[in-house]
Amino acid sequence: MACLAVSLFSPSLASDDRSGQADAALTAKLAAGSYSSRGADTCLRCHDDSEPFPVAAVFDNVHGHPAIAGTPFKPGSPALHPAGLQCEACHGPVGGHGQRLLGEGMAREPILNFGAQANASADLQNHFCLACHEDYGRARWAGSAHEQGDVACADCHRIHDRVDAIRTQTGQADRCLGCHREVRADLLKLSSHPLREHQLVCRDCHDPHGGGDGLLREQTANQACFACHAEKQGPFLWEHPPASEDCGICHLPHGSNQPALLARRAPQLCQACHSSVGHRSLPALAGRSPEDPGAEFALANACLNCHAQVHGSNHPSGNLLRR
Repeated sequence: MACLAVSLFSPSLASDDRSGQADAALTAKLAAGSYSSRGADTCLRCHDDSEPFPVAAVFDNVHGHPAIAGTPFKPGSPALHPAGLQCEACHGPVGGHGQRLLGEGMAREPILNFGAQANASADLQNHFCLACHEDYGRARWAGSAHEQGDVACADCHRIHDRVDAIRTQTGQADRCLGCHREVRADLLKLSSHPLREHQLVCRDCHDPHGGGDGLLREQTANQACFACHAEKQGPFLWEHPPASEDCGICHLPHGSNQPALLARRAPQLCQACHSSVGHRSLPALAGRSPEDPGAEFALANACLNCHAQVHGSNHPSGNLLRR
């Protein structure tokens, strides 16, 4: 484990980050490799549950379980590191950071911190996580929107908690919406997907570790929608081209003040593509009454009063999507 941790760091890792000087200092400390022989016993002398950032809950999850192969707390070699690297597998060698007493005016030697208390670039933090977690589930992380946005693994995940909230049905949306404020606002609109009710989670549609446009799990937006709305997929004898091309032409996926997540109400939504010239009805105007010819075009479901099969029709006479 010690060789793995040191091998992750080279001058190239600190060449393009937000805190080059801090990264360089931490890289030099990693290269020195001054690991403790006591493992977590050294750290827990100060970092106990009375600290502002308690760490003891790590022993209740997979990272702190010594019986699971590959975890930081797996016992090490008796000759080199009898206790294993433990905390230092992620935070780097303790070195002078574990010194109990400091002289007047002395600053404690830094150690790699993550998340809200990070003192290193996202790239440097993530290299520690990916040393163990660089598997198929994160194959598309490199170059993804989150990676390009300098998002660190610890910005989303809580390693010291008993249960990582972002991996739960009730906690995932809250964690994602902490950054995606515009989506949080959309979810408060009249019509929205049931994320606030925890019936869906963000990862039902998105892959935070990398994906297509908008970090979608599927190759296209329609494929993501059809995973739940299979009845809209077809194939249809008579297709409605916008519906088969992109659901987002008519619908807003996170929330809308119109019914059914529509971008606009009919008939205005339909008139964005379909001219009323030659149609028996007239555009919706102020002052119209139910007695006017073509009033069914403007009232209730508007165009959908007649063209009900708006996603497509399999009826032999359904070329106008009316049946």
